[in-house]
Amino acid sequence: MKRIAFTIALVLSLGLNNVWAEGNGVNNTNSGVRTIKSPRFARPLVEKWIEEYAKTEPGVVFQIVKGSANQDNIDLNIVSDNQDNSNQEFSHIVYFGETAVLPITARSSEAARLLEGKHLNAKKLKQLFFLNDDFEEEVKKNKTFETIIIYSGSNASSVAASFAHNFGEESANFRGKRITGDDLFLNTAISKDPLGVTFNALSNIFDLKSRHLKSDLSLVGLDLKKDLENSFSDNGTLDDVLNILENGKPAEITVEKVGIRFNNADDAVNHFLQWILENGIKYNHEYGLLNLDKKETNAQINKVQSVLTALK
Repeated sequence: MKRIAFTIALVLSLGLNNVWAEGNGVNNTNSGVRTIKSPRFARPLVEKWIEEYAKTEPGVVFQIVKGSANQDNIDLNIVSDNQDNSNQEFSHIVYFGETAVLPITARSSEAARLLEGKHLNAKKLKQLFFLNDDFEEEVKKNKTFETIIIYSGSNASSVAASFAHNFGEESANFRGKRITGDDLFLNTAISKDPLGVTFNALSNIFDLKSRHLKSDLSLVGLDLKKDLENSFSDNGTLDDVLNILENGKPAEITVEKVGIRFNNADDAVNHFLQWILENGIKYNHEYGLLNLDKKETNAQINKVQSVLTALK
């Protein structure tokens, strides 16, 4: 009887430990589980990777960690090129694609009306979104820009740093209000403020199924070539935008590389990274990310096959 009771207690203990590990992002390598932390704009793509990779390697489990988790216990982090990765002493990054960031407001809002027909170039976008003592005097007196409320993200995974960097600015220089949490909350913020304007990654502003802009959002007009205007209007599609940006990147549009940061590459992680670069990137467009050019992709594959293998 004591033996049965001990067995039941042991099973319950193991079960509770597994639940705790899943909820807190603990890397339980003995059970074959590898954890991934991803911002929301890349999460649907990562979920697709996990689903497809499981078909080829059923013995290795990758799972997404949500919420706050100890970074030391996370195997893989999805990061943007302009995030501060310098404090990761022994970390390495493999890039698999790019994300683009577009300025948006709520459809039919007062901000949309004020900016209608403006076709902002890079200089005007900088003046709209940032505080800067070097701006020309007439810009400071622009009543339209003064009226609009800018919303920007403030957490480590936000595309705010990349958007600022594209215009030669720091995140601390954004006008308006800072929103904590995932960048998807920026959409919520402008939906509640008729004067709100923000920016977001493509996968957060386009419906991935219909491929059209989400019905409650509107793109801020950009100063682009005539043949590109319709693609970057509310009538454009996600696929139009992706194809255009892979063939050229206007200064008005923020495009940044996205990669996977990791500290140690064991066999399971190394094989997963190779699979992503050889097979997983074919899902980039489906989930709103741009592809790297072939030369860059091959360089990343070589990195995995050589340098990363030596880290095991």
